[in-house]
Amino acid sequence: MKKFAHLNARTLEEAVSFLGSYGGKAEIIAGGTDLLGKMKDEILPNYPEALINIKTITDLDYIEETGQGLRIGALTRLNDIAEHSGIREKYTALAQAAERTASPHIREMGTLSGNICQDIRCWYYRNPNNRFPCLRKGGGRCYAIEGDNRYHSIFGGTVEKGCYAVHPSDMAPALIALNASVKTSKRTIKSDEFFKTAVRKTTVLDRDEIVTEFEFPAPAKGSKSHFIKFAIRKSIDFPIVNCATSIINEAGKVKEARICLNGVYIKPYRAAKAEEDICGKTIDEETADAAAQTIVSEARPMKDNAYMVQIARTLVKRTILACKE
Repeated sequence: MKKFAHLNARTLEEAVSFLGSYGGKAEIIAGGTDLLGKMKDEILPNYPEALINIKTITDLDYIEETGQGLRIGALTRLNDIAEHSGIREKYTALAQAAERTASPHIREMGTLSGNICQDIRCWYYRNPNNRFPCLRKGGGRCYAIEGDNRYHSIFGGTVEKGCYAVHPSDMAPALIALNASVKTSKRTIKSDEFFKTAVRKTTVLDRDEIVTEFEFPAPAKGSKSHFIKFAIRKSIDFPIVNCATSIINEAGKVKEARICLNGVYIKPYRAAKAEEDICGKTIDEETADAAAQTIVSEARPMKDNAYMVQIARTLVKRTILACKE
């Protein structure tokens, strides 16, 4: 690992100031479960000159239920979210997603903010010593197109000439399904507008912008949510496919639905057409299966990942059925 400066920020303002002083050559560190691995393997062409530690900021780790909903600090650990009784009862998909993220040890270190801001896991991008200078690093090609793409996007790519690396977060689809907002040092962003794909970017955050809080509206009467993850192993693994669904039932029919897949596209995949399909209908096997089929009918799998289409269809169907009134 190369040398770098390590600065402990005492306040949010000081952390932002540190970022500005390094002119985009510094990184934020909290749990460090993603960043330190990237640095040890030297996967990127440019190494950070400084790490700004924000775990020394004392007021970013909290879970608060209010009359308007739920507030979670950016540094709240995943394990605390998974075990919180109020979240398990009222924001079920969020607790389920936290419980299925990584391993118990990582959940004790990893934060909610870090999980949604983590970098992509494509094995070409992550290969040590920057062996593959791919599109997401500002290089000339996506190696997965002609190479091993068994865990890549089934809904197309982006970035000039096409990058097919998927977003790996387990928490992101739960945030989107529950209509959360992300507060930063500059603004408030709706969760389904937070993710962006560009060279060395997975979010819309500016280089000197820091996530501070997550806000969830109070669940409406008749609402239920559910999260399911499919991975090779039940712990540690990143998702091959995951899905979070939130449904508001009224008089036995769906009044409103939010469905989000992840691990299948370059960013969390909001299934808007399927949401429209089930509104006004009673949730049953036929309705859930039709909505799931609507989603996967848009899939364009690559040569090695067609199997992900059926997994996505099954997870959508099961999460919808789990939200039955």
